[in-house]
Amino acid sequence: MSILIRKDTPFIVQGITGREAVNLTRENLDYGAKIIGGVTPGRAGRDIYGVPVFDCVRDVVEKVGQPEGSVISVPPKFTVDAMIEALENDIKLIVVVTENIPRGEVAQAVELANLRGARIIGPNCLGIISPDEAKMGGVGGPAANTRQAYTKGPIGIMSRSGGMTTEIASTLTAAGMGQSTCVSIGGDAIVGTSYAELMPLFEADPETKAIAIYSEPGGRMEAELAEWVKEHNSRLPIVAFMAGRFMDEMKGMRFGHAGTIVEGKEDTTAEKIDRMEAAGISVAERIEEIPALLKKRLEEKGN
Repeated sequence: MSILIRKDTPFIVQGITGREAVNLTRENLDYGAKIIGGVTPGRAGRDIYGVPVFDCVRDVVEKVGQPEGSVISVPPKFTVDAMIEALENDIKLIVVVTENIPRGEVAQAVELANLRGARIIGPNCLGIISPDEAKMGGVGGPAANTRQAYTKGPIGIMSRSGGMTTEIASTLTAAGMGQSTCVSIGGDAIVGTSYAELMPLFEADPETKAIAIYSEPGGRMEAELAEWVKEHNSRLPIVAFMAGRFMDEMKGMRFGHAGTIVEGKEDTTAEKIDRMEAAGISVAERIEEIPALLKKRLEEKGN
């Protein structure tokens, strides 16, 4: 069982005629995704790799059927409007690949999603994949590369970096450890779904036996995860890789993504590592250490 998406999850691509979205559509279709329509205002009647294009989400719902999800790949100034349009048409899972969206606008869309019982992944993310099931977004790249890096198995992955999602999956695959669902949550300061908010989904998935995480300096996401793990006595062993350890000596600097600004002691890598280890989360010094640490933790659990 995967979380968030299934093999038959119907979704749309908003901004489908854009260059990046055209490539994304092809890659998703080649992997077996069920894309039932695309949206670009003024381009209705066209098709992208056989996917019909409509002027608005409402037209997709009326003429094709209700999508469960949407991948949004539109310019930053139109992204929040696209998110709100999807939410107003009862779409429950929204993957936003666009970056450089103002924080206030993202917060507005996330608040609306919470009111509508919907979930936003991103922005500035590569999306979701359940190996051998489906993917939404650009995670993994072309289908052949995706199948090489991702294999079905018991390890969930959460990562603020899309590229590192694939890097961890590839490292696990090489070690004979497949993945259940992998989520690139996005690297911006405000994202729709945090590590702690994904944990109940993984916790409820009987096929997920452990989790690997890629983290960066900045923000409270790891602290919230540690609190959730302790409060709920999580059954899942977790191994995290913390990038940017050198940032502890460079306060106020940014490493990698927009969300990695270290503003105080709690944002530093050292503090994050301490918090996670106190919650029973193992921290790898190098990505290639993740499989061995996971195997050790699984053996301790009797798995």
